[in-house]
Amino acid sequence: MPLHRIQPPFLKAGDEVAIVSPSFSVDQIKIETAAKLLENWGLKVRFGRNVFRESGPFAGTDRQRISDLQEMTNNRKIKAVFCSRGGYGLLRIIDKIDFTSLRKYPKWYIGFSDVTVLHLWLNALYGLVTVHGEMPVNYYNPAKTAETLTSLHDALFGPGSNISWTGRSLHANTVSGELIGGNISLIYSLIGTPADPDTKGKILFIEEVGEYLYRLDRMLLSLKLAGKFKGLKALLVGGFRDIEETAKPWRKTTYDLIKDIVSEYHYPVFFNFPAGHIEDNRSFYSGKTARIDVEGRKFFLSYP
Repeated sequence: MPLHRIQPPFLKAGDEVAIVSPSFSVDQIKIETAAKLLENWGLKVRFGRNVFRESGPFAGTDRQRISDLQEMTNNRKIKAVFCSRGGYGLLRIIDKIDFTSLRKYPKWYIGFSDVTVLHLWLNALYGLVTVHGEMPVNYYNPAKTAETLTSLHDALFGPGSNISWTGRSLHANTVSGELIGGNISLIYSLIGTPADPDTKGKILFIEEVGEYLYRLDRMLLSLKLAGKFKGLKALLVGGFRDIEETAKPWRKTTYDLIKDIVSEYHYPVFFNFPAGHIEDNRSFYSGKTARIDVEGRKFFLSYP
């Protein structure tokens, strides 16, 4: 039986929020600068005790990262938890965190990339709506669009982050359904776990960065064989950056691969959605019902 969806209250000035580092280590100056932006939004910012630690590529040991995420999850004063950056690390610790308090005291969790693990875990096991959006390490990246931060603010403070964009599509049509997804390699890594995403009847978002075409093809095929592309309401394709050819070129594009994968299905496929490892990384709700409207090559995502 599907879980009842729980959306945390919108943030307001004076709310206390936390920044934690559950994945790779971070540049302290970038994160402290990002905290000033959140303070300018009227928020009070707390750092996890281990947010700036280093242990190999990670922001501290597994135990230290677990401790920070658990502490901020348990703290009822904290209304939102920002993951400082992605990389890798959440899969190592996600099953060690007790999130049961969120059913009674929900809060926002924000991030993307490696944070896909956290989104899908909380969506699937706790019914919590989360924010797939930009992370503090990139708040002052000059390459980022103004809409990147505007959409994050609107998603957290209300009225919500509606998104319009122009792009390619297949079988374009107005559609609505629960929106879930994230980075392909992390969706792939959750197959067979307690958070193995149930995609049937949903809008599935995918994005990727820094993979060879053949690896991308392998993950897409694995997801297809696992039934993840069957019975979708729609497929929403975000940024695919730095996708590399092999020494002997395949001479295919990401568009070609995805088109081949879904060729037997007849649901809408929307490309060029502005989210992922790209300059225009808009925020959207993961685990919430969304609607996509169509006007020619222009598309509009909203929340009915």
